[in-house]
Amino acid sequence: MTRLDHVTIAVSDWRTSRDWYVRNLGLKIEFEVPHGGHAGLGVAALQDDGELTLFVEQSAGPIAACGCVLTFQIDGIDATYRALAARGVRFLAPPGKRYLGLWRRTLRP
Repeated sequence: MTRLDHVTIAVSDWRTSRDWYVRNLGLKIEFEVPHGGHAGLGVAALQDDGELTLFVEQSAGPIAACGCVLTFQIDGIDATYRALAARGVRFLAPPGKRYLGLWRRTLRP
């Protein structure tokens, strides 16, 4: 069996990103290394309900466009969308049916 184990994204502030994913998507903190990562500026490992780990790693330089998309399956997507919008999360596109199904697009945390 082959499973995807983790994904790492470069962020400008690992603590802010960690807090955003925990607060808004309910990811759990697996571990943190305040002086970890390639630049030694900090990294947090966040785990979803399926045990996929998202590493948010602080970068020393500008954050380049990643060329990838993170897609989360969320129970109660309409209620979650309304709750996130009420908290000020900005969405790039309105909710709607797309070729991959129902989805929401947000700006980076």
